Amino acid sequence: YKRQIRVVTSELARISAHLLGLGAYTMDVGALTVFMITFEEREKLYMLFEELTGARFTTSYSRIGGVTRDMPDGWMDRVLAFCEQFLPLLDDVEALLTRNRIWFDRTADIGIISKEDAIAYGLTGPNMRGSGVDVDLRRDAPYSGYEKYDFEVPLGENGDCYDRYAVRMEEMRQSAKIIRQCLDKLPGGPVSIDDGKTVLPPKDKVLSSMEELIHQFMLVTQGVNVPSGEVYFGAENPKGELGFYIHSIGGGTPNRMKIRAPSFVNLSVLPYLLKGEMMSDVVAILGSIDFVMGESDR
Repeated sequence: YKRQIRVVTSELARISAHLLGLGAYTMDVGALTVFMITFEEREKLYMLFEELTGARFTTSYSRIGGVTRDMPDGWMDRVLAFCEQFLPLLDDVEALLTRNRIWFDRTADIGIISKEDAIAYGLTGPNMRGSGVDVDLRRDAPYSGYEKYDFEVPLGENGDCYDRYAVRMEEMRQSAKIIRQCLDKLPGGPVSIDDGKTVLPPKDKVLSSMEELIHQFMLVTQGVNVPSGEVYFGAENPKGELGFYIHSIGGGTPNRMKIRAPSFVNLSVLPYLLKGEMMSDVVAILGSIDFVMGESDR
């Protein structure tokens, strides 16, 4: 149950991220109408996030062993209603762009990244799949039960700005498909594992039981007591592979931690990619990479 809630929130976040990237991308190239549409849909997602987590943007919902809280009454139905109205609207956005002569001329055969270069520069996510590299961690190294869901991994052919746009458009459709599968098969159950040394105990027990009070104090002040060793885990973030390398010598604080930020890695291709391009095409190329500077400022 908790894994399926994680998948739902992850795919909603993927749609939100792609809507932001698409809206900013099209606005930079000159299509202001699409920006207004995508941000209205993103606002609907923010309302769902706030209802579930208490925050609109930096939600901090997942926890070791589960999630912070259960879905509120009716939230699942509101998510399904969003998906139902979102897919036809996505068709409308595509009707504005996909065969639009101006959009096509500004993005097709611009900023081409070959398969070989995409791999050599360490690109991941839609930027890599736009070049035809068939890799998606949700399918190839499944986590959170992704192996149970039926979805397709869209690929580009030419590796240009247009292909990267098309891949993200189809990824939003596939995310909605995954969300509906999750909610159709939602079994019910606890939202966290029953382990007082890993998960914060319920507040009512903290206020009434000395053992739960001690567990909360230890978890908040010292963290989860993990064994010695090292581990790397990569997840399919909307921008690409978000990876965490952790080296532990025991205790609740890593001895060393390294975050693989996908936007930082994806931007490494720009010195190669911008050579020989027109100055007017730089905004289209940057928009097609869909990076976030917050994770690039290392």
